[in-house]
Amino acid sequence: MNPEELKSLQQAIAKARILVVGDVMLDRYWFGDVNRISPEAPVPVALVSRVEERAGGAANVARNAASLGCGVTLLSVIGDDEAGTVLDSLMHSSGVKSEMLRDPTIATIVKLRVIAKQQQLLRIDFEAPPSHEILAAKLDDYRRALPEHDLIILSDYGKGGLTHVQQMIELATKAGKPVLIDPKGDDYSRYRGASLLTPNRAEFRQVAGSWRSEQELAEKADKLRTELSLQALLVTRSEEGMSLYRDGQPFHQPTQAREVFDVSGAGDTVIATLGVMLAAGQDMAAAVSWSNKAAGVVVAKLGTAVVQPEELFA
Repeated sequence: MNPEELKSLQQAIAKARILVVGDVMLDRYWFGDVNRISPEAPVPVALVSRVEERAGGAANVARNAASLGCGVTLLSVIGDDEAGTVLDSLMHSSGVKSEMLRDPTIATIVKLRVIAKQQQLLRIDFEAPPSHEILAAKLDDYRRALPEHDLIILSDYGKGGLTHVQQMIELATKAGKPVLIDPKGDDYSRYRGASLLTPNRAEFRQVAGSWRSEQELAEKADKLRTELSLQALLVTRSEEGMSLYRDGQPFHQPTQAREVFDVSGAGDTVIATLGVMLAAGQDMAAAVSWSNKAAGVVVAKLGTAVVQPEELFA
């Protein structure tokens, strides 16, 4: 892409508006050193010297999209607690318009990781599903937000935030808005009618079964795409890159990762970059190529991270 084309693309990205909906969480990292074993139990003692807090789940998707210069609104549910306040603040500082509803009956989802010498020692999760009343209110907010956005990303982490996913797909379709979904679980029928799904290799194997060849993989992808009335299916395949299945021949992109340090959050970066590029007018194949490049950048970073424009457009 020459400099003029790149400038034009960045201008289109700046005009695009994306609505991200789904499960959000706060990723907490406690960094320290381990020099001894506890006298209380045969476990290492970590002396914490540094704490980091990052946005996870749908919040990381929103953060990645905003990092590339796109206008982003995040719609989700958090608890009425300190972790929710931190998450809300992280969104504002990332340039994301935060429309997160507070549910006083739950705690904000927190994933706490203890890390020493670049090794994760322990992860502790805090989570609870949001109430039906809050989810109904979120659906009303979703209806109101649809006309203001060019594209919808639904980020499903299986935490209850996308209970009304089928209604969300139908409303977006009626409004003429593309819907991209990062799926979860083994029942993909709830995503019927979406524009595109982005399962990783393990997630796709869970719903479609294993395969022995590229042809068999393509057949399984096309079968699922037809059954669910999807326009396209993008399977991210770790060291094997990613494969796009739609009408016509599969489009395969080999991995661009030079060094893989941490794959957590890579799927968030993929769907965020894909959404940004499609909202900016890029065709599907070009959007997948950009997403593949973004994934190659972000897996070289620790934890949930974002790709910066200067890294992607270099």
